[in-house]
Amino acid sequence: MPFVTIKDFRVPEEEKVKLSKWPTRIEPYFSSPAEYKKLLSVRVKQISDLQQMMAAHDRYALLLIFQGMDGSGKDGAISHVMSGINPQGCQVYSFKQPSTLELHHDFLWRALCRLPERGRIGIFNRSYYEEVLVVRIHPDILAKQNLPDDCLHKNVWQERYESILDWEKHLHRNGTRIVKFFLHMSKDEQRKRFLERIDNPEKNWKFSSADIAERHYWDDYMQAFGECLSATSTKHAPWYVIPADDKPTARLIISEIILETMKKLKMSYPETDKQRREDLLQIRKTLL
Repeated sequence: MPFVTIKDFRVPEEEKVKLSKWPTRIEPYFSSPAEYKKLLSVRVKQISDLQQMMAAHDRYALLLIFQGMDGSGKDGAISHVMSGINPQGCQVYSFKQPSTLELHHDFLWRALCRLPERGRIGIFNRSYYEEVLVVRIHPDILAKQNLPDDCLHKNVWQERYESILDWEKHLHRNGTRIVKFFLHMSKDEQRKRFLERIDNPEKNWKFSSADIAERHYWDDYMQAFGECLSATSTKHAPWYVIPADDKPTARLIISEIILETMKKLKMSYPETDKQRREDLLQIRKTLL
């Protein structure tokens, strides 16, 4: 298998993104389901090993952000790629409609409360980026956020991009590495997946009539996502556009990006000094 070239999926800083030019499907990196499972399992094991080292090193945190249209495979990617991670070293948050308490704070506050500690991996299934996506598509949501009138102007989205960029830079400076995935799915693939959720009783719970309502805004969302990726992909917090029409291929790409990101961290297990080693040897004798 040719290894994934992750730069092919990375959004260069300040590049104008037109999602219609980015593929939703590419040639698979495997020739059979068995080969896919083997390739993924190798990466899952490596990620797990690095997460264990991250916990011991205790200097870095890793924040993984997953965004995409309904049905794009965010849940499945998280569950498959992170399947080998020690639950004690990982936390997943799915951001839904803000609570009354959250609406009484700035739009980044609820994400701040859920950031991973050093030594841990945090996963946001949707994120603070909803504030420049769904809120932009539905201005009535913005109106409910009780912002001062002078904050509600035509530059509000640009100002939110700036707030996000400043915040992500601050997090990077303090040891949190951020990787952002946009699962890029075609409209027709979404249709097929919605039909599957309707036809399969075990997946009925995943389907909501609201999904169909949002589907009518597809073009608006593609424009909003494109502008968001253009404005907020940086060297220290890059966006990756993942072809998501084929779930196994998407999961392999995501796993490779996470793996390469973790490999670049300067991590090691703490060294045991001479005195500590002597103490351990004395304790060992009492156990014989």
